[in-house]
Amino acid sequence: MPLFRNKWTPLFLSNFLGVYNDNFLKNCIIFIAVGWSLPQWLSQSQLISLVSASLVLPYLFVSPLAGRLAIIYSKKKIFVLLKLLEIPVLLIACIAFYYQWVLIAIFTVLLMGILSCLYSPAKYSLIKDIGGEEGVSYGSGVFEMMAFLGILLGTVTASIVADNYAGYWIFSIFIGLAVLGYFVTRLINADESPEIKSEVSHLNPIRFLVHSYQFAKKHELVNSAVFGASSFWLIGGMLQMNLVIHCKQVYQASNTTTGIVMAFAAIGIALGCWVAGKISSNGVQRGLILVGIIGMAVLFLVITLIPLNLFLFIGCVFFVAFMGGIFQIPCLSMLQNANLGRKLGYMIGYLNLVTFIFVLLGTLLFSITTYFSNENSFFVFGVILTFCIFVTAYFLLSSRLFWKDTKALFLNSKTIE
Repeated sequence: MPLFRNKWTPLFLSNFLGVYNDNFLKNCIIFIAVGWSLPQWLSQSQLISLVSASLVLPYLFVSPLAGRLAIIYSKKKIFVLLKLLEIPVLLIACIAFYYQWVLIAIFTVLLMGILSCLYSPAKYSLIKDIGGEEGVSYGSGVFEMMAFLGILLGTVTASIVADNYAGYWIFSIFIGLAVLGYFVTRLINADESPEIKSEVSHLNPIRFLVHSYQFAKKHELVNSAVFGASSFWLIGGMLQMNLVIHCKQVYQASNTTTGIVMAFAAIGIALGCWVAGKISSNGVQRGLILVGIIGMAVLFLVITLIPLNLFLFIGCVFFVAFMGGIFQIPCLSMLQNANLGRKLGYMIGYLNLVTFIFVLLGTLLFSITTYFSNENSFFVFGVILTFCIFVTAYFLLSSRLFWKDTKALFLNSKTIE
């Protein structure tokens, strides 16, 4: 008798545990290591930037290799092996926390980022292998929901542990969840397509990016799916950074209050992902893309132009995030449902690389806007609104299918296959 009756449970749970551990480790360093004896060249703000960058920087260099691995080897075996390697990495993290070795602690974040990047195409490709074409929307929705819950709970748990610091709690969570994640991943049961041992792909990030774009052009809407999913992370990243400034400047909010606002954003995304997956049911509901991005644009317009008290602002942030989840899931589902076969892992590596570029672009836009506006958070919301309008125009002009499917969503209330 299987331990989990639902075929999806091992994949969803393993994704949650991996994301949770990544964010718990990162935020434990941010909240706790600032009180350690830091090198003279490493300020607290530099520590935060360095830790955050260490978790995402591998996606720039490792994504091409990760995409290849998901093609030439069993995706489940890749996932299981790399989850096993997380255990010794987190043992090193325990040692770093025990002796307060901040550089070693940061190095473990980099190693966790590399492992997460390497198994990312494999784990995302398993969604279709488990649920088939009819299950990609539901699978993608719950999969993303679990990821955002992992981010939220990992951050919250780290803040609680930091305020009540006890080494054994941290060590127990690091190792306990890593071991649990390994054994849960072993329980995944997927019907994988045959491996392509002869696959030759570019490992140079630039050549990989160009080749992937050209390959995606041969498959309808794949580049649109990648652009949409990456745009989601640009918008989300700029929103998260701006919330810190906006809450303090406009509402004189404490760190705790700002954290609550961010928590509502994470819950909104998770709920939006789940709802999008349920609405799509057994197909890909492309019409939700315009619903989500237009909904975000309208709400950003309200935040930018209308004075809101704190409670109304939190409500708007929640629904912006909710619409973001509605927008994200059909983009991911389009990629999953494209007729790519084993090349799906290759395209997910491409998506990871483009997403990293968009996150950097969002950081650059945020830095330039705050610099020239004297850190005026309303100007930043205006820039995000402008980008949302640009994304809306892109989807309206790139293919008539999106507008057609949006009308069908409201007029016929039926799933677009």
